[in-house]
Amino acid sequence: MEQEFYTRAQAMAEDLTAWRRQLHRHPELSFDLPMTRAFVTQKLQEFGLDPQPVGRGGITCTVGQGGPVFLLRGDMDALPMREETGLPFASDNGCMHACGHDFHTTALLGAARLLKEREGELRGTVKLLFQPAEETMDGAQDVYDAGILENPHVDAAMALHVVQAPLGTVNYTPGHACGSSDVFTVTVHGKGGHGAAPHRNIDPVNVAAHIIVALQTINSREVNPNEMIVLTVCAVQAGSAANVMPESAVLRGTIRTMDLGVKEFARQRFTEICQGVCQTFRASCDVAFSGPGIPPMINDPALTDELNGYTEALLGPGVVREIERMTGSEDFSVFSPHVPCALYWYGTGSAEEGYAYGVHDPRVTFNERALPGMAALYANAAARWLEAHHRS
Repeated sequence: MEQEFYTRAQAMAEDLTAWRRQLHRHPELSFDLPMTRAFVTQKLQEFGLDPQPVGRGGITCTVGQGGPVFLLRGDMDALPMREETGLPFASDNGCMHACGHDFHTTALLGAARLLKEREGELRGTVKLLFQPAEETMDGAQDVYDAGILENPHVDAAMALHVVQAPLGTVNYTPGHACGSSDVFTVTVHGKGGHGAAPHRNIDPVNVAAHIIVALQTINSREVNPNEMIVLTVCAVQAGSAANVMPESAVLRGTIRTMDLGVKEFARQRFTEICQGVCQTFRASCDVAFSGPGIPPMINDPALTDELNGYTEALLGPGVVREIERMTGSEDFSVFSPHVPCALYWYGTGSAEEGYAYGVHDPRVTFNERALPGMAALYANAAARWLEAHHRS
């Protein structure tokens, strides 16, 4: 079956490229994906599938019937950044598929067609999930809350993500693979006034600066050095004039960990430190997290070992590579506490191959020759897993 999937996917290369460029030209954000969802729905219907909405912006459908059930997930949303690639199909709406989600959506569409064409050979059900809002880290939780892992119940799940690495390599980390993510906003409330009379005011900029420094002691003094934690303040906003002390200052950033206990401890100490520093300087603050955050991504060892074998049978020996864990986050992690999951990073070109920029860069490009391999990998992994776990 491997070679049939691979050969057919290669024959679909022109279609895959056209679909990807259509999606790339019209990127959309978070849950607001009307054109993207319409395009995906139309293609799935053309393949003879019955796509249904799930949650606030997702699409799902199934191929095959009965158990077991294997979930394939691809995300659809883009980033709010202006594209600087100079590609003839570059976006011009101030948004960009700079994280390769156009590749993920396209590859999953390709897998949908491959699986539908061989539906009679499937020994169970493949559930397809086209997910919104991965970049904002709340899309997976939304579709999980909407019941994506049930009706039919999912037994295992897999996702692909592009990465700046040699073309065609399939990269993974066993066990803890990606960090958790907690997105925070701290609003410091002071007392504004003339910049020449600071004694009459409460300076929120000064307070914010002390908070930024104090927060780093969570990393360096309060968490076991053997544990991974990254706390980063990425945005500071305060004032608009050189001689006017503002009323407030706003800090935004993220906390990443590999352990749920560390995650909860860091959130608690984060709030306590912000409030304590403000009290020291006669200010106050509001601390807000964007929901409960997402857990670390955990790749199931047995599942990844099994899928590694299917992938090497499909794409050749040595194509699967073990890489170090990533401190960044992927909200596919939301599913990993509930079912065995495997997240793979598919190489779409290295710097040595002429792809100089990584994801989330306005200049990033990806080698479209990766698309057939990604589609075949998705389809083959699902079909082979169902065959191995079929309950006769």
